[in-house]
Amino acid sequence: MFDSFVGKPAKPGAGVAPSKRRLALARRFYQPTKRLSDLVLVLVFGPLFLPLIAMLALLVRLDGGPSIYRQPRLGRHGRVFRLVKLRTMVVDADAALARHLESDPAARAEWAATQKLRRDPRLTPIGGFLRRYSLDELPQLWNVLIGEMSLVGPRPMLPSQRPLYHGTAYFDMLPGLTGLWQISERNDCSFAARADYDTRYGQIASIGTDFRILWRTVEVVFRGTGC
Repeated sequence: MFDSFVGKPAKPGAGVAPSKRRLALARRFYQPTKRLSDLVLVLVFGPLFLPLIAMLALLVRLDGGPSIYRQPRLGRHGRVFRLVKLRTMVVDADAALARHLESDPAARAEWAATQKLRRDPRLTPIGGFLRRYSLDELPQLWNVLIGEMSLVGPRPMLPSQRPLYHGTAYFDMLPGLTGLWQISERNDCSFAARADYDTRYGQIASIGTDFRILWRTVEVVFRGTGC
């Protein structure tokens, strides 16, 4: 849960609370510093991932379909952008999902609650591996580079998922390659509950928080808990 990530509140008298002026200054410089950090990290570490992305793209291409998948997602202030990722599903994924949900009531209920399926019939063999270790998300470094996303923020949602999202915090921030939800319950909570994580992140967002989330993301990825 995110409470364990944020930590317990300090005891009364343990320190002096920051003034409103200091908090305002921190908030004022947070977004420019966050953007600068995104650019530096992507420009430094992005080239190291390029050979891996190229190799995985070739493996994805072996089934005859495209290796890169672009999908409309909601960004900051509700603007739609094209998210880039490695294709993990069969080419006729939408039709395959419709057939599966129509024939399996349990899967239909799971999809309605989480917008995910633990046993997703659309996944290709290589796609299942990419999803497990979140490797399909690596091309989104491009979205970060051009300013459509940040390294840390709410995970980008589909326009069709907007009615399921009960909150507003998402639209005040750039979507992230990773975020508080990713390092917490991730696949074990309802889609609607993601709004709680986004709201909490908006309250505690700072450069220090972002770097802690990035570090925790590395741990989560190596555990292979994606789907």
